[in-house]
Amino acid sequence: MPALPVALRRDSSPLLCQCRAAAYPMDEVRSIPLGSHDTTSPRLALRWLRERTRDITDQLDAPYAQPGLYWLTDEAEHERALAYMTGGTGYQLTLYDESTHYVLLAYPVGAKS
Repeated sequence: MPALPVALRRDSSPLLCQCRAAAYPMDEVRSIPLGSHDTTSPRLALRWLRERTRDITDQLDAPYAQPGLYWLTDEAEHERALAYMTGGTGYQLTLYDESTHYVLLAYPVGAKS
């Protein structure tokens, strides 16, 4: 019987996630970090992705901002991102303009693949 409480504790422990955002200018070798954050749940990781996506789209010209603005309102895609992270898989969103790719990602720490 002692194995049961251990299993329950493991299931109830928070799934830690790391979040990262970076810009990849097409004419440069290095990326430009745009922020990082560690969270205690996939839902908080999704919240961070939304905030950073909003920050990035606010700085893009309207045609390039549209995919990010659409993503911000796409509840089905948010649920898919949560399902990926909860299941132990990372989630990535890529936005771009004429000269730069913006990559935002969130992934569980130490999750089994």
